Amino acid sequence: MRQGAGLGYRRDLAEGFLQLRNNDRIQFMEIAPENWLKMGGFARYQFDKVAEKIPMLIHGLSLSLGGQAPLDKELLSGIKAMIKQYNTPFFSDHLSFCECDGHLYDLLPMPFTDEAVKHTAARIREVQDFLEIQISVENTSYYLHSETSTMNEVEFLNAIAQEANCGIHLDVNNIYVNAVNHGLLDPHVFIDNVDLKRVNYIHIAGHDDEHAATEVQIQTSESFNTIKGDFRHLPQLLVDTHGENVKGTVWDLLEYTYARLPHMPPTLLERDFNFPPFEKLCKEVDIIHQLQQKYVKKRGLSWLKI
Repeated sequence: MRQGAGLGYRRDLAEGFLQLRNNDRIQFMEIAPENWLKMGGFARYQFDKVAEKIPMLIHGLSLSLGGQAPLDKELLSGIKAMIKQYNTPFFSDHLSFCECDGHLYDLLPMPFTDEAVKHTAARIREVQDFLEIQISVENTSYYLHSETSTMNEVEFLNAIAQEANCGIHLDVNNIYVNAVNHGLLDPHVFIDNVDLKRVNYIHIAGHDDEHAATEVQIQTSESFNTIKGDFRHLPQLLVDTHGENVKGTVWDLLEYTYARLPHMPPTLLERDFNFPPFEKLCKEVDIIHQLQQKYVKKRGLSWLKI
């Protein structure tokens, strides 16, 4: 069973994972199936050796749950095979689309509308029927907001989860990044209104502050304001890069989340590049586990095992 605090497995981190004697410190790892379905050679050998001692969760990148093209049955078949091979009856993917007459190699947002809810939920149900498990859907970071939206992001997420009867994979960093960039939904309001009973997995990651000279919306202590023109002297556009340490404001939001959840779900640190020494990543995972233990003890929560 997967519970506690984990770290995403990356090829650049293989040696660090291999040196772990057990999963006491990193209690589980996460992999993207797209990166491993056709991987062989020494990289696959290392991966399989790590998988012998560290429980695994599978998190997809490219099912395009909100897309228009038929679902990729070859990819789904590969995911189903990995679920069986590694005994990990869990899968999550993003609430986004990433294809339009070809793969777009990015996670693009959908309009927050009833039509999109029904369309996406139907595709999620199809995935669940194919994989024969309940899956979870992740809130994404996005950099363009559709003016056709008829609800806010957390209402959209809740509506899809209810319509599809699926879990919610909550990305705390994405909530914060979207709040700063768009100024549409306070991150604490998001947490207060998400269907916490459905939250069965959490991501936390680092983001970058980017320089730009365009219209943005930033959060001030009083309200969300629109700033136009050159704002390089102001807090910058945030980009969800997974290439930096977790910021203090995001740690605070994770703790705010733990203080409200009815259970303690597995929580993963994402790091995709610009890797520090492995021990430094382990220390960030330690922080996750310390916060989890704090609220399990303080609130009498049970550990959610998946």
